[in-house]
Amino acid sequence: MARERATALLVDFDGVLRRWDPAVAAAVERDYGLPNGVLGEIAMSWGLLQPVLTGKVSHAEWMTSVAEALTPSVGDPARARAAVEEWQRYRGEVDQDVLAFLREVRAAGVRVGLGTNATDLLDADIAALGLTEELDVVVNSSVIGVHKPAKEYFEAACAALETPPARVLFTDDEDRAVRGARAAGLSALRWGGPDDLRYLRAALAY
Repeated sequence: MARERATALLVDFDGVLRRWDPAVAAAVERDYGLPNGVLGEIAMSWGLLQPVLTGKVSHAEWMTSVAEALTPSVGDPARARAAVEEWQRYRGEVDQDVLAFLREVRAAGVRVGLGTNATDLLDADIAALGLTEELDVVVNSSVIGVHKPAKEYFEAACAALETPPARVLFTDDEDRAVRGARAAGLSALRWGGPDDLRYLRAALAY
């Protein structure tokens, strides 16, 4: 039996719509005499990351924990906090190819949702990047209390899009999230870059 054509699109934020320039963190680490990659390594450690992605702690509390974990590397709590604050000033960049595609599909009547594991800073980031009016729905793990790739996350996303899972197309740069979406009944594509827009365009009903 042929699968129903998707009528709604759910896209990941980091790695798809938002890009991060690794040179920014590298410059902070160099200026503070830190090992390359240590800021991301600490921040993404699951013990610190999981609570903020499910709304148990705030973004600010998460960054305080990162600074505390970084202190032994710089030898001074104030210097660790300064390094983290400087790193956090950069909020990424919008992939203009993806944004143009989202505008195209929305103009054709396709509902577009942002489906992301994020912190309570997400709305401010969306506003700062000029994306507030570019999305129909934002599904933030820290708001709903469950993160990708859980089935419950995708159920909440489909409910927010007011579209059954079989009619939602999802794209993410992480394989675990893609597999979780498929298990929840969505169509899903592992994002590899703007070349994938051709597939997404063909898969949507417009």
